[in-house]
Amino acid sequence: MSITTLYTIGHGNKSLNEFIEELRTYSIEYLFDVRSFPMSKYNPHFNRPLLDYNLGNILISYTFLGEYLGGLPKDRSCFTDDKVDYKKIRGKSFFQEGIQLLIDGHKEKLKIALMCSEQNPEDCHRSKLIGEELLKHGISLNHITPNGLKKQERVISELTKGNGTKDLFGKNDFTSRNKYINE
Repeated sequence: MSITTLYTIGHGNKSLNEFIEELRTYSIEYLFDVRSFPMSKYNPHFNRPLLDYNLGNILISYTFLGEYLGGLPKDRSCFTDDKVDYKKIRGKSFFQEGIQLLIDGHKEKLKIALMCSEQNPEDCHRSKLIGEELLKHGISLNHITPNGLKKQERVISELTKGNGTKDLFGKNDFTSRNKYINE
């Protein structure tokens, strides 16, 4: 694995100041929002317009990438039994375009954090979908947690209790935790 400048962060119930301090701790220059819906009912300071404005004031560039890397795609063929099927998303061109943006950012050594709402990377598509795909390209994400950084491999090991849920090709096939009505 190569040394990476790619991080992830979940906003959870953090204050904006706590969130910004975590970004500054790791010298993040770019925040890529990978939420499918860039808003928070309970934490409006993480709504897209406010977040973009506030980060711009401290010279962190905000980009919404939910249409490429979001965990709840509009494409209904990405669902199995009303759950988002990450294996199906990986095969989609929109997802591969988003991954390519991250690979390019990594090559340029840009300090990028991928943001979603889930604070714990074990609960989020940042690790189960994006992180697993990036590992195929030799890139291991650094997940920012309240207790410091966790490497992608450690998150997956904890998630699968060290056993892994591997298919015949040695890959994890994760789905979303929740079911969504696919009308």
